[in-house]
Amino acid sequence: MTVLGKAGPRAVRREGRSAFFYVLPALITLIVLSFIPIGYTLWIAFTNFDLYHFFDYHFVGLANFFALFAGPWATSFLPVMIWTFVFAIVTSVVNFLGGLILAILLNNRKLGWSGSLYRSLLIVPWALPSTITILVWSGILNRSFGALDVILKGIGLPSIPWLTSIPQAYLAILLVNFWLGFPFFMVSLLGALQSISTDLYEAAQLDGATVLEQHRYITAPLLLQFSAPLLLGTFAYNLNNFGVIYLLTGGGPSRVSTQFAGHTDVISSFIYSMTLTYQRYGLASAAGVVLFIIVGAFSLIQMRAFGVFGSKPRRGGN
Repeated sequence: MTVLGKAGPRAVRREGRSAFFYVLPALITLIVLSFIPIGYTLWIAFTNFDLYHFFDYHFVGLANFFALFAGPWATSFLPVMIWTFVFAIVTSVVNFLGGLILAILLNNRKLGWSGSLYRSLLIVPWALPSTITILVWSGILNRSFGALDVILKGIGLPSIPWLTSIPQAYLAILLVNFWLGFPFFMVSLLGALQSISTDLYEAAQLDGATVLEQHRYITAPLLLQFSAPLLLGTFAYNLNNFGVIYLLTGGGPSRVSTQFAGHTDVISSFIYSMTLTYQRYGLASAAGVVLFIIVGAFSLIQMRAFGVFGSKPRRGGN
C-alpha cells in the first residue's frame, strides 16, 4: 500500500505533464495569433501611433478615447457607433423572426415531400459563400446596370439608388443581411421545433387552445432558452459584420459633416478606414477596444440574464 501510495502522485504528475504537452501547440497558437495581437492593440490604443509618429510614438493615456467620444473625432465615431447598434439589433431581430416564421411553416407535417424541397431551396443562401453572395447583390442593386434597375425601367418606373442614397442604402444592407442570415435561424429553430413533443400540442387542442395560443404558451417558452444563445451570437457577429458593409456600400454614402466615415460605416469598417486609409493606428486601436468592451459586456450581461450558463451551484448543503 505504501509503494502504491507513493507511486500514485508521481503517476498523476506524469499524466499532467503529458496532457500539457498535448495542449501546448494549441496554447502557442492562441498566444501568437490571439493574445499577442490583443495585447499589442491595447498598447497602441494608449499611444499616438499614426503616419506622422511611426517610429517615435509615445504613451498618451486616454487621449484617443477622449478624441473619439468628446474630441475632434466624435462627429465621425459617435454616428458610426449609433448605426452599429441599430444595424446589429434590427438585423438580428429581423433575421430571427424571418427564420422563426419559416421554421414554423416548414414544421407542418402536412407538407410531406414538398417540405424537404422547400427546405432545400431556402437553405441555398446559407450554402453559398457569403462574399460571392454579397458581390452578386451589389451587382443586382447597381443603379446603372443592375438587374433590378433593368426590371424597373422595363415596367416604366424610375431607378432607385439603392447603394448611394439614404435611406435606400440602409434598406439594402438590411435586405442583403437578411438574405444571408435567415437560413441559419430557420434551420436551428426548425430543429428545436421538431424536438418539442407533439403530445403537448395534442393536449392543448383537447383543451380548446387555438393555434396562436399553442404557439404562445408552448412554442415560445420552449424556444426562449434555445433562442437566447443564437440571438446573442448573432448580435455579437453583426456588431463586427465588416463584410456586408465593405463589399456592398463601402461605408457610403458620404457624410457632409465628416470625410472619415460614411452613413453605413460600422465600427469595424471605421477601424479599417482609420488603419489602412488614414493611418490613424492609435485611434483605430482605441475604437477596437471600445468594440471589444461593448461586445463582451453585452454578451456577459445577457447570457447571465437568460441563464445560458445554467444556475450557479449552491454553496454548502448536501
